[in-house]
Amino acid sequence: MYLADPLEQFQILPLISIRILNFDFSYNNSALIVCIALCSFFMVMRSLLSKNDENFLIIPSRWQIIIETLYLTVANMLYDNLGKKGSVYVPFIWTLFIYVLLANLIGLIPYSFTATSHLIVTFALACLIFIGVNIIGSRIHGFNFLSILYPPNTALVLGLLLVPIEMVSHFFKPISLGVRLFANMMAGHTLLKVIGGFAWSMMTVGGFLLYLHVIPLIILTLLIGLELGVAIIQSYVFTILSCIYLSDSINLH
Repeated sequence: MYLADPLEQFQILPLISIRILNFDFSYNNSALIVCIALCSFFMVMRSLLSKNDENFLIIPSRWQIIIETLYLTVANMLYDNLGKKGSVYVPFIWTLFIYVLLANLIGLIPYSFTATSHLIVTFALACLIFIGVNIIGSRIHGFNFLSILYPPNTALVLGLLLVPIEMVSHFFKPISLGVRLFANMMAGHTLLKVIGGFAWSMMTVGGFLLYLHVIPLIILTLLIGLELGVAIIQSYVFTILSCIYLSDSINLH
């Protein structure tokens, strides 16, 4: 019996083909998941936080408690890194956290697609954050923003060595940010697929292996719980690193 390749789940497939000259603007399954994640975020926030209906409760519901807890976590994350200055950036960081979290969690649904398991998605998101924090730092500090590459109270001779190192470190931030999320999501989902395929192969062989296929299924169940935790933790890590990069640009650490 044919068994799908473990990496087949990561294929980007065009749903609506759109080609203009030599450029491909096709609407694919990755873009669909991005739209679903964003729509889910806006629908949940609208239903839970609207003051015009009964969903906005003085005594909050369970879902409202979850949303408020996540919001306070993100807000405290910003205040810990930026202090009172962080209140301005709460909407952006909150949206970033929820988007990455939903994209990660949607990928755990059977027959769905994990948008954050593609380097092009995570790297593009990391590049946008990197460009944004540099623009913010440049607007606040002007030309003095370049001092982020030259540590204070550093001798000129030592600075000639440190500036190239700091420059490479600075421009590698979006690469490390994007690769970290991509690698964790892809590795975990590939492992789930491999173990699931192994259990299916044992079941189809029959005989004594038919009873032993329960073992990889138990492991698979435990790994799904682990991947759920990884999806949440990676969303938190991606967000807190974005906060740190923003803090470095504003405070010139």
